[in-house]
Amino acid sequence: MDVKGVLGRIGFDGEWITITKTPIGPKPAPIRIRAADVTATRMKPGSRLFHGYVQFVLPDNRPVAVKPSGSFGGGRPPYGDPYSLSIPRRSNEAAAKLVAAVEQARGA
Repeated sequence: MDVKGVLGRIGFDGEWITITKTPIGPKPAPIRIRAADVTATRMKPGSRLFHGYVQFVLPDNRPVAVKPSGSFGGGRPPYGDPYSLSIPRRSNEAAAKLVAAVEQARGA
């Protein structure tokens, strides 16, 4: 299962979530998270005017605050948050399926 986001993508193979971001500056390594380690998922669907986001919350991390909606990139976590990715409107359906699959894997 794969979701194309803004400046990156999220993949899920049933056990591991992989967040790969398109580099701005030095090339970042993909982030791998075990679905069983995720304590919560947050998703805001993208609209025609604004991108949405998918964010994973881990037990040792507090979720990164969402930028105020009046700023550029507002209404979603900053690019530097390794556990989230902005998504365009066309990826809403795939992102919802991915979040549902992660939630199901967490409960198993």
